[in-house]
Amino acid sequence: MRTKDETEAEVRVGTGAGSEDAPVRFDTKIAVLLRDDLEPWQRLNVTAFVVSGLGTASPEVVGGPYADADDTTYLPMFRQPVLVFQGTKETLTTAHARALSRSLATAVFTSDLFSTGNDRDNRAAVRAVGKDRLDLVGMAVYGPRNAVDKILKGARMHP
Repeated sequence: MRTKDETEAEVRVGTGAGSEDAPVRFDTKIAVLLRDDLEPWQRLNVTAFVVSGLGTASPEVVGGPYADADDTTYLPMFRQPVLVFQGTKETLTTAHARALSRSLATAVFTSDLFSTGNDRDNRAAVRAVGKDRLDLVGMAVYGPRNAVDKILKGARMHP
């Protein structure tokens, strides 16, 4: 398992400027923040849901399609690591307010969404509550590395 420092420092890929081993540095960050009292299945479900919106709002986060040696093609994925953090309900509420104040691309998942079963009802559940009263259990944010770091202040890396 990679440490936070190893993950955040550099990602080596075959698109470097002079060498296939040249490091690729990202000036942006994709981060997920989960409430620390979720069940394991809920953590996975929330993470999958909240990251799914980032590529639609910020297409530059998505890389090119994949292909294996047999030319079987696969869907594109994010071009950079997704860092997953956890925190208390209060940490999540504070991070949400910080993300909105910086106008960063943000996706949210509220506790109400565990009892809905489709996109229409999910959107209606979020729409029914003001931003300051959302019972957040997870969020994803994408933006400049320094801004995302400030938003996540007080959160810790997910184990």
